Amino acid sequence: MTISIIIKTLNEEKRIAATIESALAALDGRGGEVIVADSGSSDRTVEIASRYPVAIAQITPPALPSCGIGPQLGFQYSRGDYICLIDGDMLLDRGFLDEAVRFLADNPSVAGVTGHVEEMLVSNLEFARRVGRVAPENRIGSIDRMNGGGLYRRSAIEAVGYFSDRNLHGYEEFDLGIRLRSAGWGLHRLDRRFVQHFGHTVNSYRLLIRRWKSKYLYGVGELLRASLGKPYFLQVLRELPELKLWTLVYLWWLVSLGLVLFLPDKLMALASVCAIFSGVLLLVSVKKGSFGMGLYTVVAWFFHAAALPVGLLRGRRQPSDPIESRLLGKPA
Repeated sequence: MTISIIIKTLNEEKRIAATIESALAALDGRGGEVIVADSGSSDRTVEIASRYPVAIAQITPPALPSCGIGPQLGFQYSRGDYICLIDGDMLLDRGFLDEAVRFLADNPSVAGVTGHVEEMLVSNLEFARRVGRVAPENRIGSIDRMNGGGLYRRSAIEAVGYFSDRNLHGYEEFDLGIRLRSAGWGLHRLDRRFVQHFGHTVNSYRLLIRRWKSKYLYGVGELLRASLGKPYFLQVLRELPELKLWTLVYLWWLVSLGLVLFLPDKLMALASVCAIFSGVLLLVSVKKGSFGMGLYTVVAWFFHAAALPVGLLRGRRQPSDPIESRLLGKPA
Protein backbone atom coordinates (compact mmCIF):
# COMPACT_ATOMS: atom_id res chain seq x y z
CA MET A 1 0.00 0.00 0.00
CA THR A 2 1.58 3.28 -1.13
CA ILE A 3 1.02 6.79 0.19
CA SER A 4 0.96 10.05 -1.76
CA ILE A 5 1.73 13.03 0.48
CA ILE A 6 0.30 16.19 -1.05
CA ILE A 7 1.79 19.46 0.20
CA LYS A 8 -0.35 22.40 -0.89
CA THR A 9 1.61 25.64 -1.22
CA LEU A 10 1.29 29.32 -2.04
CA ASN A 11 4.34 31.43 -1.18
CA GLU A 12 5.70 29.13 1.54
CA GLU A 13 9.44 29.73 1.05
CA LYS A 14 10.03 30.11 4.79
CA ARG A 15 8.75 26.65 5.74
CA ILE A 16 8.62 24.50 2.61
CA ALA A 17 12.07 22.91 3.06
CA ALA A 18 11.27 21.69 6.57
CA THR A 19 7.82 20.54 5.46
CA ILE A 20 9.21 18.47 2.59
CA GLU A 21 11.89 16.98 4.83
CA SER A 22 9.26 15.94 7.37
CA ALA A 23 7.19 14.31 4.61
CA LEU A 24 10.18 12.41 3.20
CA ALA A 25 11.12 11.27 6.70
CA ALA A 26 7.57 10.01 7.30
CA LEU A 27 7.77 7.96 4.09
CA ASP A 28 11.19 6.50 4.92
CA GLY A 29 11.03 2.71 4.66
CA ARG A 30 7.68 2.56 2.87
CA GLY A 31 6.51 3.08 -0.69
CA GLY A 32 5.20 6.50 -1.55
CA GLU A 33 5.66 9.88 -3.15
CA VAL A 34 5.63 13.55 -2.21
CA ILE A 35 3.79 16.00 -4.45
CA VAL A 36 4.12 19.75 -3.97
CA ALA A 37 0.87 21.21 -5.32
CA ASP A 38 1.59 24.89 -5.90
CA SER A 39 -1.12 27.46 -6.51
CA GLY A 40 1.14 29.94 -8.30
CA SER A 41 3.79 31.00 -5.79
CA SER A 42 5.68 34.18 -6.65
CA ASP A 43 8.45 33.60 -4.10
CA ARG A 44 11.16 30.89 -3.94
CA THR A 45 8.80 28.05 -2.94
CA VAL A 46 9.18 26.11 -6.20
CA GLU A 47 12.92 26.79 -6.41
CA ILE A 48 13.48 25.39 -2.92
CA ALA A 49 11.16 22.42 -3.49
CA SER A 50 13.05 21.50 -6.67
CA ARG A 51 16.10 20.62 -4.56
CA TYR A 52 14.28 17.57 -3.17
CA PRO A 53 13.15 14.27 -4.78
CA VAL A 54 9.53 15.37 -5.04
CA ALA A 55 7.06 16.00 -7.84
CA ILE A 56 6.07 19.67 -8.26
CA ALA A 57 2.78 20.56 -9.93
CA GLN A 58 1.78 24.19 -10.45
CA ILE A 59 -1.46 25.71 -11.74
CA THR A 60 -1.45 27.59 -15.04
CA PRO A 61 -4.01 30.04 -16.48
CA PRO A 62 -6.96 30.05 -16.50
CA ALA A 63 -6.73 28.22 -13.15
CA LEU A 64 -6.73 30.60 -10.18
CA PRO A 65 -5.51 30.13 -6.58
CA SER A 66 -8.03 28.92 -4.03
CA CYS A 67 -8.05 26.75 -0.93
CA GLY A 68 -9.78 24.00 -2.86
CA ILE A 69 -7.55 23.90 -5.92
CA GLY A 70 -4.31 22.74 -4.26
CA PRO A 71 -5.56 19.40 -2.90
CA GLN A 72 -7.29 18.56 -6.17
CA LEU A 73 -4.19 19.50 -8.15
CA GLY A 74 -2.06 17.14 -6.07
CA PHE A 75 -4.66 14.38 -6.29
CA GLN A 76 -4.70 14.79 -10.06
CA TYR A 77 -1.03 13.74 -10.21
CA SER A 78 -1.04 11.24 -7.32
CA ARG A 79 -0.83 7.45 -7.57
CA GLY A 80 -0.96 6.25 -3.96
CA ASP A 81 -3.54 4.02 -2.35
CA TYR A 82 -3.70 6.59 0.46
CA ILE A 83 -3.60 10.38 0.18
CA CYS A 84 -2.04 12.42 2.98
CA LEU A 85 -2.77 16.14 2.78
CA ILE A 86 -0.73 18.78 4.62
CA ASP A 87 -0.01 22.50 4.21
CA GLY A 88 3.34 23.99 3.21
CA ASP A 89 3.84 25.38 6.74
CA MET A 90 3.33 22.09 8.59
CA LEU A 91 5.67 19.42 9.94
CA LEU A 92 4.25 15.91 9.57
CA ASP A 93 4.66 13.78 12.68
CA ARG A 94 6.95 10.90 11.74
CA GLY A 95 4.87 8.14 13.37
CA PHE A 96 1.45 9.33 12.24
CA LEU A 97 1.25 7.49 8.91
CA ASP A 98 1.87 4.03 10.40
CA GLU A 99 -0.86 4.46 12.99
CA ALA A 100 -3.28 6.03 10.49
CA VAL A 101 -2.80 3.25 7.91
CA ARG A 102 -3.41 0.63 10.60
CA PHE A 103 -6.60 2.38 11.66
CA LEU A 104 -7.94 2.53 8.10
CA ALA A 105 -7.06 -1.13 7.55
CA ASP A 106 -8.99 -2.07 10.69
CA ASN A 107 -11.94 0.19 9.84
CA PRO A 108 -12.92 -0.29 6.17
CA SER A 109 -15.92 2.05 6.42
CA VAL A 110 -13.73 5.03 7.43
CA ALA A 111 -12.56 7.26 4.57
CA GLY A 112 -10.05 9.39 6.45
CA VAL A 113 -8.17 9.68 9.71
CA THR A 114 -6.35 12.62 11.26
CA GLY A 115 -4.91 13.69 14.59
CA HIS A 116 -4.17 16.86 16.53
CA VAL A 117 -2.91 19.96 14.74
CA GLU A 118 -0.44 21.54 17.15
CA GLU A 119 -0.44 25.31 16.55
CA MET A 120 3.06 26.73 16.94
CA LEU A 121 2.65 30.35 15.82
CA VAL A 122 -0.65 32.21 15.82
CA SER A 123 -1.85 35.70 16.77
CA ASN A 124 -3.25 36.09 20.27
CA LEU A 125 -6.81 36.98 19.24
CA GLU A 126 -6.97 34.25 16.62
CA PHE A 127 -5.64 31.72 19.14
CA ALA A 128 -8.23 32.76 21.70
CA ARG A 129 -10.96 32.35 19.09
CA ARG A 130 -9.76 28.88 18.09
CA VAL A 131 -9.19 27.36 21.50
CA GLY A 132 -12.51 28.75 22.74
CA ARG A 133 -14.38 26.89 20.02
CA VAL A 134 -15.58 23.38 20.84
CA ALA A 135 -16.84 21.95 17.58
CA PRO A 136 -17.50 18.41 16.30
CA GLU A 137 -14.54 18.56 13.89
CA ASN A 138 -12.14 19.18 16.82
CA ARG A 139 -13.16 16.16 18.89
CA ILE A 140 -11.53 12.76 19.31
CA GLY A 141 -13.25 9.89 17.53
CA SER A 142 -15.89 10.37 14.85
CA ILE A 143 -15.76 13.85 13.25
CA ASP A 144 -17.54 15.66 10.43
CA ARG A 145 -14.46 17.02 8.62
CA MET A 146 -10.66 16.86 8.79
CA ASN A 147 -9.53 20.46 9.21
CA GLY A 148 -5.81 20.78 8.57
CA GLY A 149 -5.59 17.58 6.53
CA GLY A 150 -4.98 13.94 7.31
CA LEU A 151 -4.78 10.56 5.60
CA TYR A 152 -7.57 9.63 3.16
CA ARG A 153 -8.42 6.34 1.50
CA ARG A 154 -8.10 6.82 -2.28
CA SER A 155 -11.02 4.53 -3.08
CA ALA A 156 -13.31 6.70 -0.93
CA ILE A 157 -12.23 9.87 -2.75
CA GLU A 158 -12.82 8.26 -6.13
CA ALA A 159 -16.25 7.09 -4.97
CA VAL A 160 -17.39 10.70 -4.41
CA GLY A 161 -15.95 12.01 -7.66
CA TYR A 162 -13.16 14.40 -6.69
CA PHE A 163 -10.93 15.29 -3.77
CA SER A 164 -11.42 19.03 -3.36
CA ASP A 165 -13.65 21.63 -5.05
CA ARG A 166 -11.47 24.11 -6.95
CA ASN A 167 -14.18 26.79 -6.59
CA LEU A 168 -13.95 26.97 -2.80
CA HIS A 169 -11.79 29.60 -1.11
CA GLY A 170 -12.68 28.13 2.29
CA TYR A 171 -14.69 25.28 3.84
CA GLU A 172 -13.13 22.81 1.40
CA GLU A 173 -12.58 20.30 4.26
CA PHE A 174 -16.24 20.56 5.26
CA ASP A 175 -17.33 20.07 1.64
CA LEU A 176 -15.23 16.92 1.31
CA GLY A 177 -16.40 15.68 4.69
CA ILE A 178 -20.09 16.03 3.95
CA ARG A 179 -19.74 14.45 0.50
CA LEU A 180 -17.98 11.46 2.06
CA ARG A 181 -20.44 11.15 4.94
CA SER A 182 -23.46 11.42 2.64
CA ALA A 183 -21.99 8.49 0.68
CA GLY A 184 -21.78 6.39 3.85
CA TRP A 185 -18.12 6.92 4.79
CA GLY A 186 -16.83 7.96 8.21
CA LEU A 187 -14.02 10.26 9.39
CA HIS A 188 -11.99 9.83 12.57
CA ARG A 189 -9.55 11.77 14.75
CA LEU A 190 -6.90 9.86 16.67
CA ASP A 191 -5.78 11.09 20.09
CA ARG A 192 -2.24 11.82 18.87
CA ARG A 193 -0.40 14.55 17.01
CA PHE A 194 -0.74 14.72 13.24
CA VAL A 195 1.28 17.85 12.43
CA GLN A 196 2.87 20.93 13.91
CA HIS A 197 1.46 24.03 12.19
CA PHE A 198 3.43 27.28 11.92
CA GLY A 199 0.50 29.53 11.07
CA HIS A 200 -0.23 33.24 10.91
CA THR A 201 1.71 35.69 13.02
CA VAL A 202 0.19 38.88 11.61
CA ASN A 203 -2.16 41.16 13.50
CA SER A 204 -5.65 39.62 13.63
CA TYR A 205 -7.28 42.62 11.92
CA ARG A 206 -4.74 42.47 9.12
CA LEU A 207 -5.50 38.77 8.86
CA LEU A 208 -9.19 39.57 8.38
CA ILE A 209 -8.35 41.98 5.57
CA ARG A 210 -5.98 39.45 4.00
CA ARG A 211 -8.69 36.81 4.12
CA TRP A 212 -11.12 39.16 2.42
CA LYS A 213 -8.63 40.00 -0.34
CA SER A 214 -7.75 36.33 -0.85
CA LYS A 215 -11.48 35.48 -0.97
CA TYR A 216 -11.09 33.06 1.95
CA LEU A 217 -14.11 34.63 3.63
CA TYR A 218 -16.23 33.85 0.58
CA GLY A 219 -15.93 30.16 1.43
CA VAL A 220 -19.22 29.63 3.27
CA GLY A 221 -21.21 31.32 0.50
CA GLU A 222 -19.37 29.28 -2.13
CA LEU A 223 -20.09 26.12 -0.13
CA LEU A 224 -23.81 26.92 -0.08
CA ARG A 225 -23.71 27.50 -3.85
CA ALA A 226 -21.92 24.18 -4.37
CA SER A 227 -24.49 22.34 -2.23
CA LEU A 228 -27.60 23.71 -3.94
CA GLY A 229 -29.65 20.88 -5.40
CA LYS A 230 -27.54 18.21 -3.67
CA PRO A 231 -29.18 15.62 -1.37
CA TYR A 232 -27.11 16.90 1.56
CA PHE A 233 -28.02 20.59 1.20
CA LEU A 234 -30.30 20.64 4.26
CA GLN A 235 -27.61 18.82 6.21
CA VAL A 236 -25.18 21.60 5.29
CA LEU A 237 -27.60 24.17 6.71
CA ARG A 238 -27.99 22.16 9.92
CA GLU A 239 -24.27 21.61 10.45
CA LEU A 240 -23.11 25.21 10.01
CA PRO A 241 -24.13 27.09 13.17
CA GLU A 242 -22.41 30.20 11.82
CA LEU A 243 -25.28 30.58 9.34
CA LYS A 244 -27.62 31.34 12.23
CA LEU A 245 -25.17 33.93 13.51
CA TRP A 246 -24.84 35.63 10.13
CA THR A 247 -28.67 35.70 9.88
CA LEU A 248 -28.79 37.55 13.21
CA VAL A 249 -26.17 39.98 11.93
CA TYR A 250 -28.31 40.65 8.82
CA LEU A 251 -31.33 41.31 11.05
CA TRP A 252 -29.20 43.67 13.14
CA TRP A 253 -28.19 45.56 10.00
CA LEU A 254 -31.80 45.71 8.77
CA VAL A 255 -33.04 47.07 12.10
CA SER A 256 -30.29 49.69 12.11
CA LEU A 257 -31.04 50.68 8.52
CA GLY A 258 -34.75 50.86 9.31
CA LEU A 259 -34.10 53.19 12.23
CA VAL A 260 -32.01 55.51 10.05
CA LEU A 261 -34.50 55.53 7.18
CA PHE A 262 -37.80 55.76 9.03
CA LEU A 263 -37.20 57.62 12.29
CA PRO A 264 -37.97 61.31 11.64
CA ASP A 265 -35.41 62.40 14.24
CA LYS A 266 -32.16 61.40 12.54
CA LEU A 267 -30.08 62.27 15.60
CA MET A 268 -32.22 59.91 17.67
CA ALA A 269 -31.92 57.25 14.95
CA LEU A 270 -28.13 57.51 14.95
CA ALA A 271 -28.06 57.40 18.75
CA SER A 272 -30.22 54.26 18.70
CA VAL A 273 -27.94 52.55 16.21
CA CYS A 274 -24.89 53.41 18.34
CA ALA A 275 -26.65 52.19 21.46
CA ILE A 276 -27.47 48.84 19.86
CA PHE A 277 -23.88 48.45 18.68
CA SER A 278 -22.51 49.37 22.12
CA GLY A 279 -24.87 46.93 23.82
CA VAL A 280 -23.89 44.05 21.58
CA LEU A 281 -20.20 44.89 21.94
CA LEU A 282 -20.53 44.97 25.73
CA LEU A 283 -22.27 41.59 25.87
CA VAL A 284 -19.71 39.96 23.58
CA SER A 285 -16.80 41.51 25.50
CA VAL A 286 -18.13 40.13 28.77
CA LYS A 287 -18.57 36.69 27.22
CA LYS A 288 -15.10 36.71 25.65
CA GLY A 289 -13.42 38.10 28.74
CA SER A 290 -11.97 41.31 27.27
CA PHE A 291 -12.94 44.37 25.28
CA GLY A 292 -10.26 43.67 22.67
CA MET A 293 -11.53 40.16 22.01
CA GLY A 294 -15.12 41.41 21.99
CA LEU A 295 -14.38 44.12 19.42
CA TYR A 296 -12.44 41.71 17.22
CA THR A 297 -15.32 39.21 17.35
CA VAL A 298 -17.93 41.77 16.28
CA VAL A 299 -15.72 43.09 13.48
CA ALA A 300 -15.14 39.50 12.31
CA TRP A 301 -18.93 38.93 12.29
CA PHE A 302 -19.32 41.90 9.96
CA PHE A 303 -16.60 40.68 7.60
CA HIS A 304 -18.03 37.15 7.42
CA ALA A 305 -21.63 38.31 7.00
CA ALA A 306 -20.65 40.69 4.21
CA ALA A 307 -18.67 37.96 2.42
CA LEU A 308 -21.39 35.30 2.42
CA PRO A 309 -23.62 36.73 -0.35
CA VAL A 310 -20.56 37.55 -2.45
CA GLY A 311 -19.45 33.92 -2.31
CA LEU A 312 -22.98 32.68 -2.94
CA LEU A 313 -23.27 34.65 -6.18
CA ARG A 314 -19.86 33.73 -7.59
CA GLY A 315 -19.72 31.59 -10.73
CA ARG A 316 -18.53 27.98 -10.61
CA ARG A 317 -16.45 25.66 -12.73
CA GLN A 318 -16.96 21.90 -12.81
CA PRO A 319 -14.87 20.66 -9.83
CA SER A 320 -14.14 17.28 -11.42
CA ASP A 321 -12.58 18.78 -14.57
CA PRO A 322 -8.76 18.51 -14.87
CA ILE A 323 -6.96 21.54 -13.43
CA GLU A 324 -4.86 23.52 -15.88
CA SER A 325 -1.31 22.89 -14.67
CA ARG A 326 2.27 21.92 -15.47
CA LEU A 327 4.61 19.43 -13.89
CA LEU A 328 7.80 21.27 -12.93
CA GLY A 329 9.69 18.51 -11.23
CA LYS A 330 9.66 14.76 -10.72
CA PRO A 331 11.24 12.59 -8.05
CA ALA A 332 14.78 11.43 -8.78
